[in-house]
Amino acid sequence: MTVPSHAVSTHGLRLKAGSHALRSTVELLSSMRFSISLLTVICIASVIGTVLKQQEPIGNYVNQFGPFWAQVFGAVSLYTVYSAWWFMLILAFLVISTSLCISRNTPKILADLNQLKENIREQSLKAFGHRAEAALEEGPEAAARRIGQTLVQGGWKVKLQQRTTSGGEGWMVAAKAGAANKLGYIAAHSAIVLVCVGGLLDGDLIVRAQMWFNNKTVYAGGGLIADVPAQHRLSERNPTFRANLLVAEGTQSSTAILNQPGGVLLQDLPFAVELKKFIVEYYSTGMPKLFASEIVIHDKETGEKIPARVEVNHPARHKGIEIYQSSFDDGGSSVTLKAVPLATGSQVASKAFEIQGTIGGSSSLTNGAEKMTLEYTALRVINVENFGGSGSMGATSGADVRKVDLRQALDARLGAANKTREKKELRNVGPSVTYKLRDASGQAREFHNYMLPVKMDAAEFSPALFLLGVRETPAEPFQYLRIPADEQGSMEGFLRLRRALADPAQRDKAVQRYVRQAIATDRPDLAAQLSASASRALALFAGPDQPAGGAQAKPLAGLQAISDFMETNVPEDERNRAGEVLVRILNGVLFELAQLTREQNGLPPLPRDEKTQAFMAQAVLSLSDAHHYPAPMAFELKDFTQLQASVFQVARAPGRNIVYLGCALLILGIFAMLYVRERRLWVWLAPAGDGADSAEPGKGLEKGPESGAGSQATMAMSTNRQTMDGGKEFEMLKTKLLQVPR
Repeated sequence: MTVPSHAVSTHGLRLKAGSHALRSTVELLSSMRFSISLLTVICIASVIGTVLKQQEPIGNYVNQFGPFWAQVFGAVSLYTVYSAWWFMLILAFLVISTSLCISRNTPKILADLNQLKENIREQSLKAFGHRAEAALEEGPEAAARRIGQTLVQGGWKVKLQQRTTSGGEGWMVAAKAGAANKLGYIAAHSAIVLVCVGGLLDGDLIVRAQMWFNNKTVYAGGGLIADVPAQHRLSERNPTFRANLLVAEGTQSSTAILNQPGGVLLQDLPFAVELKKFIVEYYSTGMPKLFASEIVIHDKETGEKIPARVEVNHPARHKGIEIYQSSFDDGGSSVTLKAVPLATGSQVASKAFEIQGTIGGSSSLTNGAEKMTLEYTALRVINVENFGGSGSMGATSGADVRKVDLRQALDARLGAANKTREKKELRNVGPSVTYKLRDASGQAREFHNYMLPVKMDAAEFSPALFLLGVRETPAEPFQYLRIPADEQGSMEGFLRLRRALADPAQRDKAVQRYVRQAIATDRPDLAAQLSASASRALALFAGPDQPAGGAQAKPLAGLQAISDFMETNVPEDERNRAGEVLVRILNGVLFELAQLTREQNGLPPLPRDEKTQAFMAQAVLSLSDAHHYPAPMAFELKDFTQLQASVFQVARAPGRNIVYLGCALLILGIFAMLYVRERRLWVWLAPAGDGADSAEPGKGLEKGPESGAGSQATMAMSTNRQTMDGGKEFEMLKTKLLQVPR
């Protein structure tokens, strides 16, 4: 709280009656220091509420802060700052304190508006910073009336006072301008009260009061909304609330949800909202550009059907309730998923099948003795990714310390304003599905799979990749298994190769084919040696015959198994050469294995060209990484029927107009305090030759005889703020009133 120091003090209201405790409490509450302290605490709490996401699931806070601090922050309601009891209490005390400050200081300020301080003495005028003296040809009375009239025309409030001096009758001209500066303090402090009162009315205070005095309790269960008991519902006559309403296309709803710590409250509405169509438009970056909902409002009392369109910042209104477009969600889209077996030793997991589900629902699965639950989490039809520069899907951002170019670094940060640091290549990679696989113990992993293969590399012959994402917790980023698409644009080529790799008989056939092509028939000794090396490399790469995704530890397989074998069995100085030979043999045998699978399925052999080479290079990496995939199967999105839902925020806010009034007063008050300067001006006019300060203040305005043909003028001005404009204004007034050249 700030008020002019010359008008008021920072002490509180001091009562003359009552007990000592009452007088001390009133003085504390009405003091400016107490108000400033409360305002500081509210500002700090608001910063916390802005930085820390509010009303998130408790699991998100546990992942972010850990179990201990998550519990501590929850105990002090940092996850719901603006509805916390202590925040509401501070607001209430701030209203009381500021109101007492206003009631204590307003009478003094209003009284000061009409005081021109015409009784000031001439000797006091000489102590002002802005002062001037001049001899005038007019008599004191004539000069006083001329100066007074000039000031009135300039917007000043003027008062003339006649005084008797030893040399005759003198006149004091007292003027004042910029009184709105003082009113700015009243307006700004009143604005704080109005904004806080509006915040209390539109906050959770009324809802909490109903919970305290009307036996309303938070609902923490599940099931249908219609089955929720009355003690968890708020009446349609609830004077203030702000709740969320989810409506799917083709359906209607009349019950909104208020999120509360530990559960929810249901808010019954006097109407039902039917969503006819939800419209969403996107920017090229994939960010939503427009949310719009074509709705029909069904009035329960009259049965009237009112069509309306709701957009962001363009709400609909009915019976004092605002309907805002808040967000959008999935309304229960149906999806068809195809199981892609990735296990290498389970007959159950090796059978492909399709399953249908609804987003938000779940299905039960059985993998032998293991039972799992498939939860359909989300469907995204549009996924825009950045493939320019480092890209965004799996690319790393690490710096190569061997290539540090200072000029390039400076050029990336300086230069034209339209310069970007990295090139962006935005592409829509198509739909994706997100699901969870939950085991019997309740532990779940989250998966995110794209429907279409994505071409990650700009190289001409690089294959498109199916991206199968997985993460252990929501706090982690997705890690993707990249499976190359075959010439038909499917995973079947890779899956055939993976199944053949897990079959020892198929591996032996591929080794023999490779040896026959690599070694001449007249060198059986070399053929046997190469066959043993190729069989050993392929067996290490395939790993032991054990189901993937089971409860046991992951088998050592892939390129890591070959690397560990070489570190154990090959001398260090020979590892580079031996590694090159072993990898070349592995690639050759895998190529023959791929050709063998194509022959068995009646497909033409792969041509020996760059496209096949790129496919096989990615297939080797994918086969190595597939052993780390934590599930026996992945689910590929085959088909979907999208059903969208709109999320509305419905609000009855009686404090809104009060807050708007407070904001208007705050703007006017701050403008008045910053841009309106209070100025006071005095001009003492004494008869010529009378320089003594022998005037008697308060003599009245009766016209007295003129003494002499001229007068001596002493002029002074004071302002509440010293500015350059104040000096310029004084010089202008000095010239205009005293006729003194600048």
